[in-house]
Amino acid sequence: MSGDRLDAEWVRGWCEESSTALRDLMSSFLKTHGFPPGSNTVTLATTESHQATDALVDLMPIPSDLTTLYWVVREVSLPDVDSGYFIHSPSTVTTHLHEYGSVQVDGDDSALVFASDGGGHLFAVAGTGRVWRSTTASWFDDFEVVAAGLEEFLEHLGRRITDQRTPGQRHLR
Repeated sequence: MSGDRLDAEWVRGWCEESSTALRDLMSSFLKTHGFPPGSNTVTLATTESHQATDALVDLMPIPSDLTTLYWVVREVSLPDVDSGYFIHSPSTVTTHLHEYGSVQVDGDDSALVFASDGGGHLFAVAGTGRVWRSTTASWFDDFEVVAAGLEEFLEHLGRRITDQRTPGQRHLR
């Protein structure tokens, strides 16, 4: 990891680019796939989601990059990108934290689950900023590093949206 913090302006740019790519993908989705798409959205933060982020921070110290992300993005729902990708809202993360706790990852302290994919794999961010993916659809199994930080994670996700129709592209694994 470069040590650079996630920049809110960069996240806003990512939101705009991803939303444009989603509109393009969804406009041809029915013709390409033979069935209509679900609701694929990048939802911007609101006053309510800012309050939920503050409540999450009060509950547990969370990585600053996740706080930055949640000050720009409330949630991301991409059920039709690959097998699906979902960045959970801060209120959902709080609910999951109460229900399951944080997850243990090798080489880092505990990590906070903030996203998942359509196969049930979980994505967690640790205090170091690294992003981890569960090796199975479980809160209690092993996790492996998939990105040096949230910016890299979002870059991968943006490429998955853009390259949806191109076979052989790399998944967030």
